Amino acid sequence: MTILVTGATGNVGRHVVRRLLADGHEVRALSRNPQPGAFPAEVGVFRGDLDEPRSLSAALEGVQALFLFPVAETAREVVALAEEAGVRRVVVLSSGAVTDGSDTDFHLPVERAVEASGLEWTHVRPGEFASNRLALWGPPIREGDVVSDPMPDDAWFPVHERDIADVAVLALTEEGHNGQAYTVNGPELLSRREQVGLIAKALGREIRCVEVSRAQAREIYLEQGGFAAENADFLLGYEDYSGEAADAEWDAEFDPASLTDVPTAQAVTGRPARTFAQWARDHVEDFQPLPRARESGGGHR
Repeated sequence: MTILVTGATGNVGRHVVRRLLADGHEVRALSRNPQPGAFPAEVGVFRGDLDEPRSLSAALEGVQALFLFPVAETAREVVALAEEAGVRRVVVLSSGAVTDGSDTDFHLPVERAVEASGLEWTHVRPGEFASNRLALWGPPIREGDVVSDPMPDDAWFPVHERDIADVAVLALTEEGHNGQAYTVNGPELLSRREQVGLIAKALGREIRCVEVSRAQAREIYLEQGGFAAENADFLLGYEDYSGEAADAEWDAEFDPASLTDVPTAQAVTGRPARTFAQWARDHVEDFQPLPRARESGGGHR
């Protein structure tokens, strides 16, 4: 089976590529700017951009299944091109926020575009990505021993990106998943403070989780830049999933500890879901201090 993976360099997509290769499938990877060595040599790399659907035409030729990274604005056109090219099956990287009704603008339109087609479809809806902790806490942990958080005792079920990929690969390659929407969480309810502790244990050094106000955290995130700055208002509860002012009362009333049956990858894979402790061990190198550039100085001319 020939399978095209869009979002192939992302946290999930890169694992989908490697799992498909390991299982013996012909894999194509779509990238805006393919870099030498970014993918194993066996992968067919195509330049393309989901924001420009026609750029996918060559990559879609001869493809039977498509792993679709969500871009709501072009989803209908991309799906139409896939159907025209003879694609039979689409697996959407969606979000658990669709399951709970908080996402109506980003992932839900992609799901609907696929459902409205004549293709087989499966939606994979991850909850909170464990990898968000690397994006948010990676810089302060690489530079020191303090993580500042305004809600250190807030808890959820962070999911390992490899569990998400495993579910996606089975949906792409096996029968029996058509018409299913799989919500995928991690196996443990963990506070942010507990997550910091597990990262510290994996690294073998002390990392303190320090509580700060939301206003202080916003300043820290904006100064940090990257993921933290781009998502500061959402991460801190000022905005909801759609960018509107968040409903503070709903957030205050909701208690994740009341959830007794949280779906994980095990329902699809038959294997226990990976723990956050395992995720932290898998990412030890990513939390290590970055090598400093050599200082310029005297030398041979």
